[in-house]
Amino acid sequence: MKLHYADLSDASSLRRWVDALLPDEVYNLAAQSHVAVSFEIPDSPYAAAKVAAHWYTVNYREAYGLFACNGILFNHESPRRGESFVTRKITRAVGRIRLGLQTKVFLGNLSAARDWGFAGDYVEAMWMMLQQEEPGDYVVATEESHTVEEFLQAAFSYVGLNWKDHVVIDPRYFRPAEVDSLKGDSTKARKALGWKPKVGFQDLVKMMVDHDIETAKREKVLVDAGYIDAQQQP
Repeated sequence: MKLHYADLSDASSLRRWVDALLPDEVYNLAAQSHVAVSFEIPDSPYAAAKVAAHWYTVNYREAYGLFACNGILFNHESPRRGESFVTRKITRAVGRIRLGLQTKVFLGNLSAARDWGFAGDYVEAMWMMLQQEEPGDYVVATEESHTVEEFLQAAFSYVGLNWKDHVVIDPRYFRPAEVDSLKGDSTKARKALGWKPKVGFQDLVKMMVDHDIETAKREKVLVDAGYIDAQQQP
């Protein structure tokens, strides 16, 4: 894989690489993906910006005949998820608590419910969209909704711990505008693309916890050797 650098705010730099590479397919994943940051730096809150991008795509498809698709992807997680996102924050904490590197994790609203799927499954759906005869817009989701508390229960119980012994509610992590529950309807993607998620909720949690236990093991080696201070870690 070769990386090429450009600036999303500089159209000419993007055009230069497109002209040079002549790609067969382009997947635009650029976004302010962290909801909290979108409120701190209001170029526009996340959801509003996504709606605008959706209709830009529809307009260019209809006006210029571009083969352009919208993928409305509900929350997709993996061991590569950033550590500031609640799912990875939890599994990272589970690994570190299991290895004795920390004792508490600070979280916000545990009642928020989300439709969490595996990022690898969602990337497959993205690819399938561009292999169709006609472009279209698709919702990609597991059609299941689980609360943050359910995620905690699944993650901590997997390693034999009780999440209530380690979780502290911190008002700093409550959002100014919260969506209480999200669950997607991916009927069109399942019928038109023949797509369905392969990794379920419990397996996703286990995958992420397994990864972060291994991460914590490597970290513990460094802590025990005196190279880093466990208290300085997240």
